[in-house]
Amino acid sequence: MIKFQFGSKKIKMFELDSPKIIVFSFVAIILIGTVLLALPIASRDGNSAGLFTALFTSTSATCVTGMLVVDTYQQWSLFGQLVILLLFQIGALGFVTFATFFSVLIKRKVSLKEMVLAQESLNHFSFEDVLKLVKNVVLFTFSVELAGALILSIRFIPMFGLKGIYMSIFHSVSAFCNSGFDIMGQRESFSSLTTFNQDPIILNTLSSLIIFGGLGFIVWKDLVDYKKNKFFLLHTKVVLIATAILLLLGALLFFAFEFNNPATLGPLSLPSKINAAFFHSTTSRSAGFNNVPINQIRETSKLITIILMFIGAAPGSTGGGVKITTFAVMIATIISQAKGSSDTIILKKRISQKIVYRSLSIIGLCAMLVVSITIAILFFEDKPLIDVLFEVTSAFSTVGMTTIGTFNMSVPSQFLLLITMFLGRVGPLSFAIALATKNYKKDLVYPEGKIMVG
Repeated sequence: MIKFQFGSKKIKMFELDSPKIIVFSFVAIILIGTVLLALPIASRDGNSAGLFTALFTSTSATCVTGMLVVDTYQQWSLFGQLVILLLFQIGALGFVTFATFFSVLIKRKVSLKEMVLAQESLNHFSFEDVLKLVKNVVLFTFSVELAGALILSIRFIPMFGLKGIYMSIFHSVSAFCNSGFDIMGQRESFSSLTTFNQDPIILNTLSSLIIFGGLGFIVWKDLVDYKKNKFFLLHTKVVLIATAILLLLGALLFFAFEFNNPATLGPLSLPSKINAAFFHSTTSRSAGFNNVPINQIRETSKLITIILMFIGAAPGSTGGGVKITTFAVMIATIISQAKGSSDTIILKKRISQKIVYRSLSIIGLCAMLVVSITIAILFFEDKPLIDVLFEVTSAFSTVGMTTIGTFNMSVPSQFLLLITMFLGRVGPLSFAIALATKNYKKDLVYPEGKIMVG
């Protein structure tokens, strides 16, 4: 809240609530990243990449999307790549989380309002132990990323020499943050991980990092506390069960539909096909690495991938989408209604109507956003509907995969995707917080009206 004082009078100018602070923190990071990436030193050829390219890349990195208009390795120098790495590291955890962590680190007193803000930024249930949670979240993140880098270095150092150490760190952080940025362009532009389908160490390590980052810190805290509490939160159970179902179902369907596709899984051995299918299912949830040429997958595979992308990862995680628990509540509501129950039941627990309405509102608003942007881009692009829908869903869910090549699209379309990435990262979170913290006055009671549905 900002106030000006004239004599004994204080005039309130404006107040920033939690959703606005979170949004503005992302905007600030994006603008700083844009300035840094627009510097000549950030480009490999020593010339400025241009303001829009810098803005798009900064937005994509901060929103942990990985959608590109230029190849990361071929365009950006070491300085530029490090800026991108820092952007998606901050973007994944949130600026508020980092700011709170460093406040704790230097032993600065954290106010109650700051603790509530950190709690909402992490999607935690309460702020009582939020400072300890923030500290553990950052330390856990760095520990997992370090472990991933050590494992990846087993393969990258023999391939790239000492440069393999940097490659391992970059891709480990990128995978855990679900950002999808890679620096494999030294082999071929925009090749991503398409040459590593027969390397189980790289694929399985990256898959594990993506899953760890996508489960959410609430789940990891609950898993760690199980010895003490002897039970799991309903949230943890839903996330773990739904994640396992989506990963396995997505892998099975992709394996079945792409088994004989000569451009994707066809040439691979059976073990490599299984690994590649599982990796695609994993990365589709929010990470965005592509291990097969996405523009060559079949229409059914595109549709399955769109659904996986839209659902996304867990709340409080580094992933995007409408969130897996939101989708689970919607499915449970449909099943409960079909059974004639007025309550939404999940694992023998009743879900409050407030959570149900919030879930349906988030899914409805996000679906309308994706459809609206898809229609708008179709106005500028002469592309198949399924490909444009894939592109927009990928941007909204902060995945970054593309079937038509974002770099091939017009500037108006790229700008719409930029807006979609930003809304996809901060929109569902801010909207959920706004709904959770909004107090509606019930001064008026309206008469009941009748309307036919279905």
